Amino acid sequence: MPAPSGGRGQPDLFEAALAGRLAQSAPLAARMRPRSLEEMVGQEHLLGPGRPLRALIESDRLSSAILWGPAGTGKTTLARLVAGATQRAFVDLSAVSAGVKDVRETVEAARRLLAEQGRGTVLFLDEVHRFNRAQQDALLPSVEAGELTLVGATTENPFFSVNGPLLSRSSLFRLEPLSEEALLELLHRALAREARAAAPEALRLLARLVEGDARSALNGLEVALALASAAGRDEVVPSDVEAARSTRALRYGEDEHYDVISAFIKSIRGSDADAGLYWLARLLEAGEDARFIARRLVILASEDVGMADPLGLLLADAAARAVEFVGLPEAQLNLAHAVVHLANAPKSNSVTAALGRATEDVRVPVPGGLGAVVPVHLRDAHYKGAARLGYGKGYVYPHERPGGWAPQQYRPDHVEGHVYWVPTGRGRDVRRPTGDGTQLGS
Repeated sequence: MPAPSGGRGQPDLFEAALAGRLAQSAPLAARMRPRSLEEMVGQEHLLGPGRPLRALIESDRLSSAILWGPAGTGKTTLARLVAGATQRAFVDLSAVSAGVKDVRETVEAARRLLAEQGRGTVLFLDEVHRFNRAQQDALLPSVEAGELTLVGATTENPFFSVNGPLLSRSSLFRLEPLSEEALLELLHRALAREARAAAPEALRLLARLVEGDARSALNGLEVALALASAAGRDEVVPSDVEAARSTRALRYGEDEHYDVISAFIKSIRGSDADAGLYWLARLLEAGEDARFIARRLVILASEDVGMADPLGLLLADAAARAVEFVGLPEAQLNLAHAVVHLANAPKSNSVTAALGRATEDVRVPVPGGLGAVVPVHLRDAHYKGAARLGYGKGYVYPHERPGGWAPQQYRPDHVEGHVYWVPTGRGRDVRRPTGDGTQLGS
């Protein structure tokens, strides 16, 4: 079992010598690892001034927590910052190599330290999702009793990979992939540290290709720097980045980015599955963020398919979730699945048009300036005193009527009778008939 570190204690001569050696020979990603919260790039929603995780780390009040996010987003770095900020003992284990025996030894040492010195222990468990149920269960009693504080890091959805009882006793912090701007800031810092230069287009290409992974960005830059030096150049150029990433980058600027995504959407809207797949492949090969592609498909599913095939939205949402759960390159198949389904689905924009018409009515001033009051019979009648106000009086409960439908007014007077949703009649985009033979909602 690794010996616990002493929190804020001064490093000994061995540690200082090791740090000096690593500063010269360690990989660039290790040399660029932040040593304070101020050096962290990205994760402003957790680490910005006054944000929750920052406050807990700085005050040494962090309780058991799960850090969930893709690779290269700073989970291990945050754990190291916790180690430097805490007065508690700090133990670092990896779920890849640790077993139940290691966990039990850590728990026993934490209990002894707490009993003899009144000092708590923080256990950082990297890749906690690799622990099976028995290993996680071995931690639960000590976490529940407060004998140790667990900080787990995982790239997998903890609701699937971490035991429910353990998860319920931990705060969950979601780390997001770094934005292109954050990655560029990190790359510029690394270049300054190395006293080297890179063409702006090379840095933008690298930031786009790594999909929010800071470690991959720094590793790619380190290889690209070596390639540039081998070619006798002081500056990294896009071809160095392409070679470093072992990929052929399809270059397009910001304008072309929007043109390609426009062609992608219009091809699916036009029911051309092959064209949709072509533009999907173009986007992926150019290093486009798969989550951006997935978001566009989710929007299209309601905007252009809509009620004609309601399952389209479910499939698009499933593809978006697969991008997060599976990741690239395998999630390309999920995106392609969604593209083919949405392209072949019947098309309807009736939902888009209906929302637009309803929004227009909402924005138009109400005649007489009295406001769009809710009809009395539709108002909440569940609280004490509502009956005396007449709220709910006259409301007809549809389930008590034949066909589960009751003819009554559901809108303010000034918009009653306005038609917003006009079904196209394509696929399932039709009005359902009511019990009296009329069309539902007409």
